Amino acid sequence: MGQDIEEMGPVDYLVVEFPGNRMTGEAFPLLIDLVDKGLIRILDLRFVRKDTDGAVTALEITGLDDHEGAVELAVFDGASSELLDQDDLDEAGNALQPGNAAAILVYENRWAAPFAAALRRSGAQMVAGGRIPVQALLASIEAEQAGLGSQPQQ
Repeated sequence: MGQDIEEMGPVDYLVVEFPGNRMTGEAFPLLIDLVDKGLIRILDLRFVRKDTDGAVTALEITGLDDHEGAVELAVFDGASSELLDQDDLDEAGNALQPGNAAAILVYENRWAAPFAAALRRSGAQMVAGGRIPVQALLASIEAEQAGLGSQPQQ
């Protein structure tokens, strides 16, 4: 990875499912923009497909842009730090519905690197983390607006 691990930002991963193996490519230029702006660094980008019989197959980036409607993905070729192994690909594939494909993205949050490095230097360490899906936020807001939110205790 070249960069001193102590200076790295937090590392996250995403598994993004594409129903029917259909990738429109709309998000890929935005991903490139995040890299170009120095907000993230792609450590790994891999693709898998789950066949209708449940078999999970790793896909090569070079073969993905041969399909109708697919985006040019050559810019991502070689984006691999070898962090993901076959077990990781299989696990990601298990989360998919049969007949769908997924992108597995491992990335460094470069925007948070100075903050994370300062915390590490002070002896702090992350003990929990997570994500709140937008759908959960929307449901919470809708419930609150409908008067179904938590009531103050008396």
